[in-house]
Amino acid sequence: MTMATILEVFERYLGEYLKASKPRKTEILSAVCELTGLHRKAAIRKFRILQFRFIGQSDRRGRPVTYTPDVTAALKDVWEASSEICGELIQPVIAEYVTVMQRDGQWQHRPDTTAKLLQMSEGTVKARVSTFMKARHVRHGLSATSPSLLKNIIPIVVGEWADKPPGYGQVDTVVHCGSSLVGDLVFSVNYTDIATLWHGLAAQWNKGQKATSDSLERIKSRLPFPLKGIHPDTGSEFINWRLKGLCDQNKIDLTRSRPNHKNDNAYVEQKNGHVIRRFMGYTRLDTPEVVPLINEMYVILETYLNHFVPSRKCRSKVRIGARYKRTYDQAQTPYKRVLAHPAIADEIKEKLKLQHEQLNPLNLKQRVDRLSMQIFKIQRENGNQSLSEKSQLR
Repeated sequence: MTMATILEVFERYLGEYLKASKPRKTEILSAVCELTGLHRKAAIRKFRILQFRFIGQSDRRGRPVTYTPDVTAALKDVWEASSEICGELIQPVIAEYVTVMQRDGQWQHRPDTTAKLLQMSEGTVKARVSTFMKARHVRHGLSATSPSLLKNIIPIVVGEWADKPPGYGQVDTVVHCGSSLVGDLVFSVNYTDIATLWHGLAAQWNKGQKATSDSLERIKSRLPFPLKGIHPDTGSEFINWRLKGLCDQNKIDLTRSRPNHKNDNAYVEQKNGHVIRRFMGYTRLDTPEVVPLINEMYVILETYLNHFVPSRKCRSKVRIGARYKRTYDQAQTPYKRVLAHPAIADEIKEKLKLQHEQLNPLNLKQRVDRLSMQIFKIQRENGNQSLSEKSQLR
C-alpha cells in the first residue's frame, strides 16, 4: 500500500475517530491496522498528527524552542565581530560585545532577542557557532629557521612557565612566502606574553638582525608592562650577537628552546596560526611597500586582540591510555588577565581601563579588514609589475 493510500484511509476514519468512545476507537484502530499493516502505536500517532493539522497547530513534540532564529542571527553578529572564534571563547565576552555595540548604535536586535542571547549557555553557544563554521582549507607554511653557534651560550629553557610574571614572553617569526622561500620576503614577528597572553606584532623586510631587533623594540614600546625576558627558537634572526647585546644592555633575559621541539614555544606557536595566519593568510608578500601598512594594521590588530578576543590557558594535562585529558581555565581576554594579575601596577591597570572604555570591537575589526584589503591590493599591483620587469630582462 502506498503512502497516499494509507493517508486516505486515515483521513476517512479521522472524523469518526476523534468523536468515538474508547471501545469504538479500539475497533477503528484494529480496522486501520489491518488495512495499512501499521503497528497500533504508529496508527495512534498518525491520528494525532492529523488531528493537530486539522485544528491548525504544530505537531512538533519535545521542549519548546527558546533560542529562535533571531537569537541565532544576533549570535552570528557577535561571532563575526570577534573574528569567528570558537564557542568556548566567545561565550564569556558576548555581554561586553553587546554592550559596546549598543553604546555605539550598531546593535539592531530586539530587547527580548538580546536577553535570550545573554542567557545562552556555553554548550548552546558552541552548538550554534559550529553551524557557522565553514570548511576551510588548512595550509601549512614553510620553515625559515636555521641554527647558530651562539646557541651554545644562550641557555635552553623548557619550562615550567606557570610561575613567570608578566613581561616574560615567547617570540617567533612567520615568513609570508607563499609556496617558495626564494627571494626577499616580508616577515612577521610575533610576541606572546606567558602570564597574560598579551600579543605583540611587528612586520619587517627579510629577517636580518637589525630588522628583527627593531621589530622587538616596537613591540616592547607598546607593551603595557616592562619586557623582562624573551624566549625564541634557534632561528638566526634571534640567536645573534646583536640581539644578545641588546638584551644584556636592557637587562632582558634571553633563553631559547630546543631545536626541533616546537612545543617548547607552544604559547607563541599556536598564536602564529590563530593570529598571523588568520589575518594575513599564506599569500606571498615580496613587496617592501606593504611593510609600513602591515605595521599600521598590526597596531590596530594588537588592540583588538588584547581587549576583545579571549583565549584559554591549559591548566593540566593528564595521559589516560593513548589519550590526553586537558583542563582549561575560563576564557578571558589578555586585558582581563592584566587587570586580574597582582604583579602589575595599579597605574598600568587604570591606564588600560581608560583606553578600553573608548574602544569598539566591531570598529577595530572593520579597520583591520580595510587595511588588509589595501595590503593585498598593493601586493597584487607591485607583484605583477615586478613579474613584467623580470620577463622584459629575460
